[in-house]
Amino acid sequence: MAQGVGGSRRGVLGRLVAVVAVLVSGTGVSSVLLSSEPARADRPSAVATAASAVAASSAVAASSGAAAASGVAAGSGVAAAGVVAAGAPKAPAAKDLRWVGTWSTAVTRPVAGQALAGFRDTTIRQRVHVSLGGSPLRVRLTNVYGARPLRVGAVTVALARGRDGTAQPGTLTPVTFGRSTTTIVAAGTELASDPVALVVPPDSDLLITLHVPGRTGPATYHPAARATGWTASGDHTADPDAEAFAGRTTSWWFLDGVDVESTAAGAVAFVGDSITDGTGSTPGANRRWTDFVADRVLSRPAAQRFGVLNAGIAGNRVLLDGGAPGQGDRVPLRLDRDALTQTGVRTVVLFEGVNDIQQAPVQQDPARIIAGLEQVAAQAHAAGLRVVGATIAPFEGWSQWTPQRDAVREQVNAWIRTTTVYDHVLDFDVVLRDPGRPQRLQPGFDSGDHLHPNDAAYAAMAASVDLDALLP
Repeated sequence: MAQGVGGSRRGVLGRLVAVVAVLVSGTGVSSVLLSSEPARADRPSAVATAASAVAASSAVAASSGAAAASGVAAGSGVAAAGVVAAGAPKAPAAKDLRWVGTWSTAVTRPVAGQALAGFRDTTIRQRVHVSLGGSPLRVRLTNVYGARPLRVGAVTVALARGRDGTAQPGTLTPVTFGRSTTTIVAAGTELASDPVALVVPPDSDLLITLHVPGRTGPATYHPAARATGWTASGDHTADPDAEAFAGRTTSWWFLDGVDVESTAAGAVAFVGDSITDGTGSTPGANRRWTDFVADRVLSRPAAQRFGVLNAGIAGNRVLLDGGAPGQGDRVPLRLDRDALTQTGVRTVVLFEGVNDIQQAPVQQDPARIIAGLEQVAAQAHAAGLRVVGATIAPFEGWSQWTPQRDAVREQVNAWIRTTTVYDHVLDFDVVLRDPGRPQRLQPGFDSGDHLHPNDAAYAAMAASVDLDALLP
């Protein structure tokens, strides 16, 4: 596989997160607002007010009492916090632990449908699949595209039991913000919870349930969760089962990410379009190519593991904002929020460009796409992060394919394979193309639309990744 020339340009992480402690007048809610301005890649290290810091130490000290209620499934291989099994290895020293992102999503602007209408007096239960395990955890909410402050009445988190929205017994745990169960997320901002003393097994599913008591206005969301969520009228955040949840959703709402304390080396943010978002994979099965990468990461020694953070948005582009609802801001505009300032990120993987080539208005000049990719790499390097680029996959047979557009793809790929802008290159074009007809996907890798890979293809993409190149 071809690699870009040049060593790591990480250097010293130079930008500190801007954290503003806001006391919401008249509500008694103390919140921590994460600035939407460019920030240090390991922003969570600074995400605690004095109240949150006290809550963190209290949660750890009380974890032996709370862990019995955490209900970690037998055989998961992860002991509950404060419970040490006979012969278990010594717990890592506090100095070895750090906040690391274990799950995140990229959000988009609400312009139509439920996203534009928002919610009123609704509980939303959402299932997310984490990469790393750890304890305690922290939930991050987002209202970056909100038109008004987002009032949150209650939040709980639990380990999922199956896929029906039911919590594992004993794991449903309240989430607080500045020690309060209610909070307000100002428009245009994100907010991190206090630490929650729940043990999160690696490669597991969490249920994050939040109640919005009033009208939310336009709702910040990720359109294609490829996982089922549930909605109910009123406050059902404390329900361990899903009987009250009559509604269904396939989007993630008001969620930015989940962090855990871990000995892992850091996190990698995967910025991409629908192929990174998982289009073409089996819904609900966690078979995006990044999910397969996360599975491989867990086979490594603990100190060499990293969080896998998916920042894919279907329809996303490098040069233009999305032309249809849910396609997101162009990469240079969303990069800080979706990748550079995610928790503990040390590397950004960039796999974009096909939508610039095939979506109207079509970009016919490869030099402009290349310039856009160079700009994104420069942004990440300026933040002290490693940058990995990926070649654009073939798509002959897709409705918008033409020989002229494929020629643009080939020219961009030729640049990606030889540039010194990237610290490493993933050649997904070679992995996915039909050897006898390289302008198209291998038939066994085609989800059926000739653009998006299937589960087998996503597994092959992940198998081709040099993990040491992602986080050396």
